Amino acid sequence: MIPSELPGLTITELQKLLRAREVSPREVLLALQERIETVDPQIDAYLSRDLDAALAAADAVDVSLPLGGIPIAVKDAISVRDQPCTCASKILRNYRALFDATAIAKLRAAGAILFGKTNLDEFAMGSSTENSSIKSTRNPWDPGRVPGGSSGGSAAAVAADEAIASLGSDTGGSIRQPASLCGVVGLKPTYGRVSRYGLVAFASSLEQIGPLTKTVQDTALLLSAMAGVDPHDSTSLAAPVPDYGAGLEKDLRGVRLGLPREYLSDGIDPAVRSALQAAVAQFSSLGAEIIEVSLPHTSYSIDTYYIIATAEASANLARFDGVRYGYRAENPQSMLDHYSRTRAEGFGAEVKRRIILGTYVLSSGYYDAYYLRAQKTRTLIRQDFSHAFAQVDALLSPTAPEPAFKIGERLADPLRMYLADIFTTAASLAGICAISIPCGFAKTSEGTELPLGLQIMGKALEEARILQIAHAFEQSTEWHRRRPAL
Repeated sequence: MIPSELPGLTITELQKLLRAREVSPREVLLALQERIETVDPQIDAYLSRDLDAALAAADAVDVSLPLGGIPIAVKDAISVRDQPCTCASKILRNYRALFDATAIAKLRAAGAILFGKTNLDEFAMGSSTENSSIKSTRNPWDPGRVPGGSSGGSAAAVAADEAIASLGSDTGGSIRQPASLCGVVGLKPTYGRVSRYGLVAFASSLEQIGPLTKTVQDTALLLSAMAGVDPHDSTSLAAPVPDYGAGLEKDLRGVRLGLPREYLSDGIDPAVRSALQAAVAQFSSLGAEIIEVSLPHTSYSIDTYYIIATAEASANLARFDGVRYGYRAENPQSMLDHYSRTRAEGFGAEVKRRIILGTYVLSSGYYDAYYLRAQKTRTLIRQDFSHAFAQVDALLSPTAPEPAFKIGERLADPLRMYLADIFTTAASLAGICAISIPCGFAKTSEGTELPLGLQIMGKALEEARILQIAHAFEQSTEWHRRRPAL
């Protein structure tokens, strides 16, 4: 195979070449490095790479392992030993991780080569990757548009064939929304399915590490390697980890798919609505039964999410004070001056906005009115999903209400930016699993085609079911095969 073609392959395709000794892990890495050097100046998906460390790992790897020799890019909020872990923030600009996150340790044990840390919205707070304090990542399909966020660098790297696959984290849609905008597959596992140990905390009751890949089968491979209980994470679930790739080829006859009426609002872009309707028709042709269901508290999900997430961010980010590590303000006049200036200078505008909001909703006199009420609403949202899943096996919706928007278009309007996650936050609040897969394209007035994503939501711990449903759709369509012209 021509080396320049290697970065465009999937995990499954590369595995066959590696195990047949038709290509070596070193050759794969060097081809990937060349692709990144050629393409990344247009995209800015990566924040750092250590080719020497990756080559040393590649030369020693056993290619017979489940992920032996496969390079994986990592969102720069996940700890990889001896590598930077900046969270795209000035306050952690020079920090290097002292240990591997559990998900990283499991990938290493499966033979994966960790190569490159990808850009994100600072501390994973954002929907466009424009909140990075280092640089803005651009969408491979149109460099004038955003890749989504907060895992925008991870999604863009996979879409641009700068990564075979990547890891992101999803708090309110931060894997699924950029997967949709970049035309790749992105999975948010059930809360507790993958250990959060080593993921820099933003909103601890919501976030999960998950994969971004070129195919559903690749997603199943990565999830099988990462999932499982972890003594370092008390929220991880002690549930058996199935072989997620084993049941992918089952057909959809008898499968009941729910279409929530609340997700078909007038605010959806016409191209998104058309793509959803076409996807529903495709599922019907594959033998699935489509049933309309209701999630009556959907309209409260964005409000509820931004109260709970900011409250938890306020508590979690209190540790970044410049005392033990990270950025420190120069020549402080007092301890109070040190704290206030370090945080004012070290955090970006969006992070400060969320810390202030979170502190407010937790403050005396407002806790019951906002935070406690939001937690009660979260319970109602969970109950909505429980009632819906009593009728159907999985739920369908758009992943994002519209295709990628232009860079800079929403920076002055945070409320409009937050609405980019309108279809993804409810699943996060409920703690269920959800996946975004490519389902079509929208044409802009300039003639550019932009990818669209379909979200499939499943019951807690039923990743195998939604992967099967997603795989059946993927294999019956061609959307996932398209690549941007770079």
